[in-house]
Formats: sequence, structure tokens, C-alpha cells
Amino acid sequence: MRPLSFGDPIRLGPYRIAGVLGEGGMGKVYVGHDTSGRLAAVKVLRPELAHNRDLAQRFLREAQTAQAVTSTGVARVVGSQTEGGRPWIATEYLSGPTLEQAITDHGPLDDAGVRALAGALASTLQEIHAAGLIHRDLKPANIVLTSSGPRIIDFGIARPEHGLTLTTTGQAPVTPGYGAPEQVLGQRVGPSADVFSLGAVLVYAASGRQAYEGAHVAAVQYEVVHGSPALGGVPQALHPLIAPCLAKEPAHRPHPSSVIQAFAPPRGAHRLWKQGVLGKQIKEYETRTNQLTTLAGTTVPGAKASRRVFLTSLVTGGAVLALGGGAAAWWLNTGPDLPSAADAVPAKLLTSGEYEEGAPPKPLWGPLKVAAPSASMLLPVRDVVMTAGLSGGLTAHRVSDGRQKWTLPEVSPSAGFLRLTAEQFVAADAEGNVLAFDASTSESLWSAPAKAGSLLAVAPDAALVYVLTKDGEVAAVDTEDHKVAWTATAPGSVVVDPAAVAGAGPGRLVVCTAEGHYFALDSANGKDAWQLDGHATTALTPAVEERFVYVGGKSLLALDLETGDEVWSAASQSLTPEQDGWGAPAITGDNLAAIDNSLLYRVDKASGTGGQVSWPDGTLPSRTPPVVQGNTLWIGEGGTSSGVSAFANNPGGEADGRLMWTYEPESEGPWHLAAAGNRVFLLNKGSVVTLPVF
Repeated sequence: MRPLSFGDPIRLGPYRIAGVLGEGGMGKVYVGHDTSGRLAAVKVLRPELAHNRDLAQRFLREAQTAQAVTSTGVARVVGSQTEGGRPWIATEYLSGPTLEQAITDHGPLDDAGVRALAGALASTLQEIHAAGLIHRDLKPANIVLTSSGPRIIDFGIARPEHGLTLTTTGQAPVTPGYGAPEQVLGQRVGPSADVFSLGAVLVYAASGRQAYEGAHVAAVQYEVVHGSPALGGVPQALHPLIAPCLAKEPAHRPHPSSVIQAFAPPRGAHRLWKQGVLGKQIKEYETRTNQLTTLAGTTVPGAKASRRVFLTSLVTGGAVLALGGGAAAWWLNTGPDLPSAADAVPAKLLTSGEYEEGAPPKPLWGPLKVAAPSASMLLPVRDVVMTAGLSGGLTAHRVSDGRQKWTLPEVSPSAGFLRLTAEQFVAADAEGNVLAFDASTSESLWSAPAKAGSLLAVAPDAALVYVLTKDGEVAAVDTEDHKVAWTATAPGSVVVDPAAVAGAGPGRLVVCTAEGHYFALDSANGKDAWQLDGHATTALTPAVEERFVYVGGKSLLALDLETGDEVWSAASQSLTPEQDGWGAPAITGDNLAAIDNSLLYRVDKASGTGGQVSWPDGTLPSRTPPVVQGNTLWIGEGGTSSGVSAFANNPGGEADGRLMWTYEPESEGPWHLAAAGNRVFLLNKGSVVTLPVF
């Protein structure tokens, strides 16, 4: 949750507003509390949209629709105002994770859990349909798990049973993989469409994967209309119960009452929401919410409630809100899928019994054709991994399952994109403006005109973004003032082209040109600090840490970051045209990992001493820096034995340096690697695959 900023309301109706839960294209969602201290999620239409007649009518319809459903299986609307300058809808705050969060955190439900979920959801759908409504967007992110059972949320695109689509294109808004075939085709939709969505939700709950998958949205929708659901991960006993819900023809799908009868959970299945790891997670949400409710409702006789104290407590102690609990994120829906701000749950590390030396582990997801064939960069931040999209612009896919989360068509991926903070990244558009975004939601944060042709690096304190301008100069963009702080030319006759790479440290930007020339600029003013002429034959990314910079080339060097003075040097074993000496190093704790003479070496950062670690058959590239994750060190290979190799990276361990496996699909290089959260992301000719680590 974020604190309020300029333009945010302090009060809406009876609710005192304490902070921002999130925002989408149509509105913002706040957390508020009434005089009794009860929390509510309050959705507000954006001021600039409040005068749009069509959007105002949709907002009004949403409020009326949600209030018409009295089932205990939905989030209850507790207040609304649809007239005036700031229309809003308030709903009770549900304490619990979404089904999507629960499956991501703990894996698929067991047989009893799936049956209990199916019965509860079918019962709620039956009540929704009895009110003459169709939900139209049932999906894991719209189901909150509470101690009293699953609750369905978001009536943003719900319609009366007789209603047709109201979009200008004639296509109903639908979440890929969960909307029924008739929704995908823009045809009349009846209650059976919700039953289809229920079947897709149950596949996800039972297997952890979507019933319909594809490399892009159009491919997923094609599978929904023409393909068969992927039931391979669903327990065999559940196949005959789930499959009828996914019938192509609406008339062939069962009525919710038949679903309730067919799934009949075993006695005591309702305890699922109060026991085990899932029950514990739900209880944690409830405990935090109770603490917040008590805090919000606590008053001292004769004293006014302190909004500052309440807000501070929410920000520092109210993790239930920050973690996306319950009825917060659902208000942000503007269409098919909701990008909600969240940090990714790290993948489980493989244990010794879960992998075999010489055999690569099963991918966590992929390979998926989700990137442009020419894409050469991956960037994981928070819960997404970004790359150049198939249809242009920048696209982000969830690290947990590869599903597309958002796209930014205005971004030019060829200019590069860099992590700015733990939650934000920077990119550039075709005009050279530097753009900052929230990585999880793709929310635009700020922009700065900079004539940027490519992005070079981000200062350690994120105060500056270094770019190479379209005029061939180096510039620093101030991330607070959103202006160019300084512009500098490269020293002497050095030419800096878009192939240049860089690293940034305290007070210095270190650049390596395509000709292998290193130079450093003062981050305060862009003045030349030091140079290292002709040390390499190609652009090699420098590794910067604290007051040292480590560079590859004719020798592996440790340099004083401020002065450029040599601290130590490790000679190369080969300077053939094919090898180019030492490759770009990667920092691995107290050591460096780098390639020389086609071999992988580990070198002590303090002394430059070390030795050969291991190598696979074939030739290792010298240019690409290794990638470290978990207890593994990864290298993208080149040549005919194209693939990605993983080495054990546990100094002092029995298997240290041993080649564990090589991932070799039927594709040659080049390979591009990135890693985060116990996941290694591999990009090759437009395909992305994610592998686990140990």
C-alpha cells in the first residue's frame, strides 16, 4: 500500500481514506475505515473520466449489479455514491489470499480441496444466476479464499442474463483461457459461460496450470474455441467431473446444481480453509486485518483519531494490505487481466533427490514463443520478466507461470531496459524519452526528455540513469528532477556506439565500447575520470562492486573505481582471434566467475588468484558473463553444441565446479540469460523458458 499523494481524497462518504491499494486504467482503490473502524476497499473513478458518460454509466451499472447479489459467497457492497464529481463503490475487505496467490504459494489443491472449491463456487454462481446476472469473468484472481470459504469478487463486467456485449468492437472483455468460446467470439452469453470459466478455474486449482495455453493471447483464445483442455496435471478421478464444464457448446455444460452434486466433497472438507498451510495463510491475513481494524476503531475519550498514526501503522504493520489480500486488487480490473503490484514468491530450490546430474530438470514453464525473434534481453523485476514483445513494444510475463501480464507498446526495447529499484524499471520510447514504470503493474511513474538512443546503467542509489544519446554522447538523467543532469562526450577519439555496455558504482560510470576501450566518467558532472585503452576487442560488461571494478580482456583486471589504478591482474591463457582473452566477469560472493581460453575459472576478488573450475564439451563464449542463482552458475554456450550449462557453485563443497547438466533443445544460439528468485530465464530466437536451480 502507498501513502496518499496530491489529489487523493481524504474522505469518501463515511470512509476516512488512509492509503492507496492500487490503481488501474479507470480508477484508484483506497483503503478506508468508517467511524466504527471497519475496513473497506473503496474504488473511485478517475476524475478525468468521471465526466465520460459511457464510463460513468458502466460504473453505475457495476455498483447496481454488485448490490443486487446478496449471496454470502460474494464480496458484499457496503456503500456507494454514483453521482457527483467522484463516484465511488465500497466493498467489505476480505481477509485471505486469492486462489491464484494460494496455488502459486502452496501448489495445487488435493482432491478434497478441489471438490470443496467446486461446490462452493457452483453454489455462489447458482445464486448469482438466480439474481438474473452472469459474472462473465470468473478466474483465480477473482476468487478470495477466506476461513468461511471461497468468495467471488469483481462484478465489473457482469451483465443481466439477457444482455449482449457493450463494447465498441463487438468483442466481450474476457480473460484469456477462462472466458467461454462464445465470449471469445463475441456472441450472446448465458449462465453456462460462467460454468465454462468454473471448469477452467478447477483445472488450475487441481494442476497449477491453465486449461488452455499458448505463446500469445490469440493462440490461447484459438485453443479455447477449437482446442482441447490440458487435463494432464489433473487427477484422473476429477477428469469426468471437470471436462463437461469445458464443453464447447453451452447447452452441453452442466447446471451449477449438477456441479454441486457431482463434486460432493468428503465430510469435513470445509475445514480446508482453516487447517494446513492454506488455513495458516488465511489466519495470518485475518490476524493482521483484526489488528488494523482494532487500531482504526480505537479512540481516546475527548481526543480525535489520528490519521497519521493509522496510516503509519498500515504502512509499517499492515502486510495484509500490501500483500494484495482479498478485495483490493479486484477493483482494479479494466478488462481481461489485472496487473496487481506484488513481489514474486521465490521458486522452490531443487533438493538432491529432485534432479539428476547430466539430465536437465523439467522447466518451471516454457519454452513459450512470447518474444520477438530478434529479442536479446530479459529483465526480471518483482513478479514479472520482461522482453521485447512479439508484436512490438515491451511485454511482461509472470515469473510463476509465463502468463502475459502487460504490454507497453510505446516502449522501444531496442534501446534497452534496466532495473531502477526493487520495484521499478526504466526504458525509452522512439523519441528518446526515458520512461520509468512500476514493474508489476506497468503503471507509468515519470518521463524525462533525453534523446536516449540506448540505456547504459543505473547509479547504485538509483539517483541517475545513464544513457547514450542519439548524438553519440553520454548523458545522466536525474530520477528526482526528471531532467538531464549533464551531457558529456567520450574522452579523446573514443567512439561510443549503441553496442557499448556499462556498469555504475559510487561516483563513477564505467563504459566499454564496441572496440574494447574502457573509460570512466565522474557521476557528478560527466568529466573524464580515467581510461584503459585497447584492453579488449569487443564490448565486455564491467562488474562494479563498491570501490572496485573488474574488467575482462587481455587480462582479468581489478581496478580502483575512482582512479582506474590496477589492484591486481590475472593473465589470459589464450589471446586467439576466436577467444579474445578473458570474458566479462560475474561477481559470485567473494569470487569472480569468468571464462578464458574456453574454460570457466573462479578467481578470488581480493587477490586475483584461483583456477580452472570445469567445462563442458565444446566451446564456451568469452563475451557473455556467467549468471549465478542459488548454488548454480550458468553459461550460455555458442558453436554447434548450442545450449545452456549449469555448474555447481558451492566453494568447498564436494561437487563444486562440476558440470551438472546442459539444457540443449533443438535450437542453436545465441542464448540470453537472466536470473532472479531461484529461477533462471533463457531466451533464444523468441522462445523463453524458465528452469529451476538447486
